[in-house]
Amino acid sequence: MHNSAMTMPASAPLKAGDLDRNMRRSWLIFAVVAVALLSAGLFVAGEYGRNKALAAVDIQSRIDANLKASLLRAVLERQRALPLVLADDVEVKAALEKGAAPSLQRLDQKLEALAENTNAAVIYAIGLDGVAVAASNWREPTSFVGNDYAFREYFRMAMRDGKAEHFAMGNVSKRPGLYISRRVDGPAGPIGVVVAKLEFDGVEADWLASGKPVYVTDRRGIVLITSFPSWRFMTTRNIPADRLAAIRNSLQFGDASLLPLPFRRIEPTSDGSSMLTALLPGSSEKQFLRVETMVPSTSWRLEQLAPLDDALSAASREARLLALAALVPLLALGAFLLRRRQSSMLAANKERAARDELERRVTERTQDLSLARDHLETEIADHRRTGEKLQAVQQELVQANRLAILGQVAAGVAHEINQPVATIRAYADNARTFLDRGQKQTAVENLESIAALTERVGTITDELRSFARKGRFVAEPTAMREVIEGAQLLLRSRFAGRMDAIVVDLPENGLSVHGNRIRLEQVLINLLQNALEALGDRPDAKIQVRCEVDASDTVLLVVADNGPGISPDILEDLFTPFNTSKEQGLGLGLAISKEIVVDYGGDIAVETGPEGTVFTVRLKRA
Repeated sequence: MHNSAMTMPASAPLKAGDLDRNMRRSWLIFAVVAVALLSAGLFVAGEYGRNKALAAVDIQSRIDANLKASLLRAVLERQRALPLVLADDVEVKAALEKGAAPSLQRLDQKLEALAENTNAAVIYAIGLDGVAVAASNWREPTSFVGNDYAFREYFRMAMRDGKAEHFAMGNVSKRPGLYISRRVDGPAGPIGVVVAKLEFDGVEADWLASGKPVYVTDRRGIVLITSFPSWRFMTTRNIPADRLAAIRNSLQFGDASLLPLPFRRIEPTSDGSSMLTALLPGSSEKQFLRVETMVPSTSWRLEQLAPLDDALSAASREARLLALAALVPLLALGAFLLRRRQSSMLAANKERAARDELERRVTERTQDLSLARDHLETEIADHRRTGEKLQAVQQELVQANRLAILGQVAAGVAHEINQPVATIRAYADNARTFLDRGQKQTAVENLESIAALTERVGTITDELRSFARKGRFVAEPTAMREVIEGAQLLLRSRFAGRMDAIVVDLPENGLSVHGNRIRLEQVLINLLQNALEALGDRPDAKIQVRCEVDASDTVLLVVADNGPGISPDILEDLFTPFNTSKEQGLGLGLAISKEIVVDYGGDIAVETGPEGTVFTVRLKRA
């Protein structure tokens, strides 16, 4: 390999024709890349500018729409006070109750003055028969006095509910407006209705001056108030034919055709607004952004159209100019670098020294590779020796691990037989006491219990030897009641006077699991002992033990206490051997308990907090 590399012939210089073709090809590729980059950059910049402008228009339009809705609410609230006040007016009640001509004339004059001062279109009072008895326009040819309004929705709703608001076309004035009505009650009951009609000519004129189409729709989508009068009583969505016929028959909007608004190509945006194309009166189709907001204290929706064509075009044009200003210098720099590279190629092609330099570098590189190979062989030999040392260390670690396991087994024996030994000591002391008292039978029973506990110590010792060898006890159906009663029996001698804190809740029919009674007693003893030690002498100490079956037919043994909980540093390695917070503890109880439960196909989970700790043991149901 080394010889072939050293004898490789030097590359020959390119011919003049080939070099010219390569240069022309490079410029052609540069031109294609430049055109593609310019096109992509201008397109991305245009879209970015459009999106940014659209977001700005959306924010400003929402501000404008909310302001217009607030102003409209202010106009409504000012007029709503009129019927409320007039419904309690003494002159209004007197005129409606008595119907005397002098009273009605004074009421006409009073309503006329109120209408002029409050900018209400008309204010009038209606008797119980639905006929207007007084009105602010009593002097005009279109006076409401004497007209029957019993069929009007605002009259019927006010008589029924006490108040009403109804937007409709006036059947006398032929002008649209909002009718705000209040029922007038006398001592014996309703005596009539007072109505104030509000027209929105001033509001619509202000909206028209803003230059943005604005309109208000009811819950059915019918335009009520608009900056373009020709859009009034048109709809923003299709209304079913049966409902449309009912609206027309009610004469609420006169003979309006209720045609859809001249909108098309409606595209929703991500923020709840929508883009659409609309045909405005007296102009061509334009693109708008439609924003919506509710008019407070009404069921109306205010919608505003913001022109987009000029804003989007200007933003797109500005963004493209900025992109062009950034891309042109970059492309010019690229052209300069390309030209410089080609000049370098021409110089290199003319100088033979470049070929000689290349050959010298190839020779040096070959020598470097030879040195690297020798160095690599040396490293391989070092690694082999290191591997042999590693094997020796591994054997030493295996021996040390065996000794650590032996220590764990010894500690486990000490931990697990501690409770039976303590119980044996208690029974022995009691037996001696009973013998001193002459209660021989009771002493014999204690001695029998000591013998049974001695067998239990032997069982635990055998079990822990099996645990060290990863052996397992044969699982058999075990009654949970026997496990719980046995654990309580072993704990009673050590925790005398505190066992009342343990409350056991078992199903009446009992539950059986796959396991070994003595091993499961070990698990429960460890859990109850930890709970009792955590609670100490608290007067409100409580430990709840219950068994239940979950949806997967698994038996859940739950041990819950109201102690202080487990600290986070202990909880993280709770089931790790020798991890304990007790000064005299070995930290093996929970580790052995988890090993026993896992050995029978179960698991232990723990939840802890300031209000207590809950251990949940999952076991297979027998």
